[in-house]
Amino acid sequence: MRCPACKNLMIVVEHEQIELDYCVNCSGVWFDAGELALLLETMQLEGTGISVDSVLTSPEAKSSEKKRRCPICGHKMKKATVGHEPEVLIDACPRGDGLWFDSGEVGQLITQLSDKPSEESDSQGRVITFLGEVFRV
Repeated sequence: MRCPACKNLMIVVEHEQIELDYCVNCSGVWFDAGELALLLETMQLEGTGISVDSVLTSPEAKSSEKKRRCPICGHKMKKATVGHEPEVLIDACPRGDGLWFDSGEVGQLITQLSDKPSEESDSQGRVITFLGEVFRV
């Protein structure tokens, strides 16, 4: 699969039933439909309401960033924001094939989804552990 951002080939990594497509060049991550929910469940952050469907029904985000093409179907993806303070700009396949996160955006979103400030460092630790295990060489 080709990276929607830099067009290089991506590698597939798998951890705890989650198969991610990762670009070693730009560090972006592609989540097929349903994989983000699995990641949030792994991080004990399920029930946040963030899914491909919720992103597709949200308003289009205004951005000067060029629209990217879905690595699965080739259609131009929708720009959408998720999270808060600051919102994370992601790309969503209009057919629901998946979501694209640029480098660092998955960690930003997971950190923001922590319910309480006291849980934030624990949540970050889980993300770091998860991503460290996924991308271990």
